[in-house]
Amino acid sequence: MLRKENVGIHLPWAVACSARALAQIGKPNEALNRVQETEQLLDLHEAKGIVGHRGWSYHAVGRAGLILGRLDEARRLGHRALESSQRQPGFKAHALCLLGDVASHSDGFDAEAGAALYREALVLAEQRGMRPLAAHCHFGFGMLYRRTGNLELAGQHMNTAMAMYRDMDMRFGFEHEPDLKGAANGAVGAHYSPAP
Repeated sequence: MLRKENVGIHLPWAVACSARALAQIGKPNEALNRVQETEQLLDLHEAKGIVGHRGWSYHAVGRAGLILGRLDEARRLGHRALESSQRQPGFKAHALCLLGDVASHSDGFDAEAGAALYREALVLAEQRGMRPLAAHCHFGFGMLYRRTGNLELAGQHMNTAMAMYRDMDMRFGFEHEPDLKGAANGAVGAHYSPAP
């Protein structure tokens, strides 16, 4: 394919998306190889003056890192996504949400940073009508507040997220995520009561 000298403009993005998909289906070695390949391709593009889609590519490999539990790598790649997206507010919103997810992870939990990142991502998402991302921000807030013990705010955000997911008919993944599964099975409309 176009992986050596004549690099196609969308190749880093495609390889980054494959890294995320491989991480999601439980193939960590292959995913990590694609993360490294994506970074090499992005460096090659930068050397040639090609800078389009960098934010989205870094976001995808950052998500792969988060899925694989490689938080330092996910954080670094999330910051690269943010740096690469300053003129693309939609991509910036996704990068901020990724960094919020990293800050809210059980390893290295930072509630203050996570809340600030979700808040900024949510503002950008709402301004641009990015409802799936806004729902994910509310879900992230719900999980974050659950971890801090603020079950009232957790419930409010979780209910908002679940209502948005249902309105958009986004039910995929509920069966794989214990927190989503509980909410999908009737918590919307009632107060979401997350497990401690």
